[in-house]
Amino acid sequence: MRRAMIIAAAAIALGAVAGVHADGTERGGRWQEIAWPFPRDGWPAGRAFRCTAGGCDGDELYVRAKRGFCNCDIGIADDEEVDRVTDIDLISPSFAPVAPGHAVGIAAMAGRIRHYELDMPGGARHAAAGLALSRRCDLLVAVAQGAGEANAVQSAALELLETQEMKRWMAAALDGR
Repeated sequence: MRRAMIIAAAAIALGAVAGVHADGTERGGRWQEIAWPFPRDGWPAGRAFRCTAGGCDGDELYVRAKRGFCNCDIGIADDEEVDRVTDIDLISPSFAPVAPGHAVGIAAMAGRIRHYELDMPGGARHAAAGLALSRRCDLLVAVAQGAGEANAVQSAALELLETQEMKRWMAAALDGR
């Protein structure tokens, strides 16, 4: 009996350790990478993710670099620039900002984030958060969208973008690697 309890405890501990990256983020956790869903355009495809647990079920996040696309001196100037560069129109051509955006910083990049309401196919409405960050003359854009409330969609997406794995990927994408 004691041996069975030790084996069970070891299996639980190994399972817990196996499910965590070295930086403490859950392996495969709430976000699962999916194929880039948008048609080819003038920019390289990025990375796309779908939330699978933790209150953001079904939310999606799309992130990509747009190298050489930013004002080298001032970066992201205003909300209209966020509207124009974030790829929100790839999700739905029918989108409307719901409030002014605000400044945000991730991975030593500064930019703006803004909330939108999207009219989806079939009449559904989704909330979205569009994010544009600049580094020198390069731009990193991200859009998170889902059926939940905009702040919740944004919060879950920012949590993923703040992981060490995503910070490394964003830097590499902006460096052309």
